[in-house]
Amino acid sequence: MLYHLFDYLQDLNFPGARLFEYLTFRSGVALILSIFIATVIGRRIIDRLQLMQVGEIVRNLGLEGQMSKTGTPTMGGVIIIISIIIPALLLGDLTNVYMILMIVSTLLFGLLGFLDDYMKIKKHNKDGLAGKFKIIGQVGVGLIVGLTMYLSPDVVVHENVEVPSSRPNETEVVYKTEQVKAPITTIPFVKSHNMSYSWFTQWMGDYAEAGGWILFVLVTIFVVAAVSNGANLTDGLDGLSTGCSAIIGVALAIMCYLGGNLIYASYLNIMYIPGSGELMVYAAAFIGALIGFLWYNAYPAQVFMGDTGSLTLGGIIAVFSILIRKELLVPVLCGIFLVENLSVIIQTGYFKYTKRKKGAGVRVFKMAPLHHHFQKQGTNDKGVLWQHPFNAVPESKITIRFWIIGIFLAILTFITLKIR
Repeated sequence: MLYHLFDYLQDLNFPGARLFEYLTFRSGVALILSIFIATVIGRRIIDRLQLMQVGEIVRNLGLEGQMSKTGTPTMGGVIIIISIIIPALLLGDLTNVYMILMIVSTLLFGLLGFLDDYMKIKKHNKDGLAGKFKIIGQVGVGLIVGLTMYLSPDVVVHENVEVPSSRPNETEVVYKTEQVKAPITTIPFVKSHNMSYSWFTQWMGDYAEAGGWILFVLVTIFVVAAVSNGANLTDGLDGLSTGCSAIIGVALAIMCYLGGNLIYASYLNIMYIPGSGELMVYAAAFIGALIGFLWYNAYPAQVFMGDTGSLTLGGIIAVFSILIRKELLVPVLCGIFLVENLSVIIQTGYFKYTKRKKGAGVRVFKMAPLHHHFQKQGTNDKGVLWQHPFNAVPESKITIRFWIIGIFLAILTFITLKIR
């Protein structure tokens, strides 16, 4: 809103109006504003949640310090959503298709998570919204994002190609003059970093391009559901999902800036995506909201984000990575979420398999998701394959170590773009 107001004031030669032309200025203001909103309004929302007795329902699973969390206000994800949406609406270009998609996706995931938390509070248990309804919601958002990218004429790229340089034995990156609308994405470890989904549908002949877009939409749905659920599973310790998401957000913001800037995109030999640089404003608000929320969510937490926050965070990260054509880098960048997902799948699958084969189920981990494995004290029986570490690790130490791994994975993601 302010962006469009100052754009109008610039036509009237209003002093200082040109500042809003600069992406870095608006991003900086969005970062500061989101931190301010999260810390100031956050306190009032926490007090309101306490008055409404919207407390966390905790089951005794034998985890260190677990029962002390009973009654801590939940649904704090509302703080994160408000702190993102307000700066995005005020400082973003609301005619930009990428910004519109991010705002709509945030609100839809926030609604899905809110319904889940509301059902938990209403039923006074941890069941919440049925899993099939969560999946339907995630698939629906993924479908909206994928189809919009397919149908919108504003979603285009400039593909990068290498040509011989005037200097011997060297090449330089140039961009095709025409903007193309194609299901192209970024992959590591290859020379041009580009891959078209249409390569997998060449057998469709004249319909290969349409087939590529269908495959892209299916990948979009899968990534949205997987990352959203991964962030949801990671939200089990104070500050864990918040900190990991903030680290991922910083990495995505850098990628967004690089891919939306012709000079930096040329240096990294990645595709140039016109208009995607506007997402820097949203990314700054996202990072600021998480920093502000961490003020209250750090150990010992004064508020939990609940599914209102965790499902939204995962959805935001997934949609953002898809819009900047970096969805295939997600397994590395969001490695924490991936491992948390896999730990639950492995634990459940192996337990059912051994129970069917041997009559008694055997667990791979002391407890899943993985962060609870480190939090839980070991047992002396043979019902668990992996007992290390045998003694429970303090919650704050697990969180910090996962953050460190998250930083390492973010750096590794950038390194993959320079390895050809």
